[in-house]
Amino acid sequence: MATDAPTTPAAQNVPQAASRVNRPLSARGPEATAEGKTTIAEGVVAKVAGIAAREVSGVYALGGGGARALGAIRDAINATDLTQGVKVEVGETQAAADITIVVEYGVPIQEVADQVRGRVAGAITRLVGLEVVEINVDVNDVHIPGDDNNDDDSNEKRVQ
Repeated sequence: MATDAPTTPAAQNVPQAASRVNRPLSARGPEATAEGKTTIAEGVVAKVAGIAAREVSGVYALGGGGARALGAIRDAINATDLTQGVKVEVGETQAAADITIVVEYGVPIQEVADQVRGRVAGAITRLVGLEVVEINVDVNDVHIPGDDNNDDDSNEKRVQ
């Protein structure tokens, strides 16, 4: 068996030049890049969008009521979901996102939504490298600072 011919039936049908790993190095220059394809998962884009939206001043939380309740449980066990309230569509070169936010009372809602739109689009373009075609912001609720306090000191007990 002194022949260099492939011995398996599958290998016999594939020409040697078609191999991805047996290409000659001499044809590449010192600054040549490797060939291949990059695929970015929707979860990655959603996480980038969620982090960017949370950085905007005036955004209290992301997601609707049920998602926030589940998020509070995740936060309690130290498993925060950074994609909460974010839905994305990712193509080969473009992305679109839907962001659901809760704004703090007293801040101009339209300004917060515009800032979220700009921050999310910028982060996706800069970090992921995709063209952003649409960012929809859904303001789901307004957070009033006193709503979170469960202090028993401020409430008198009716029965002793």
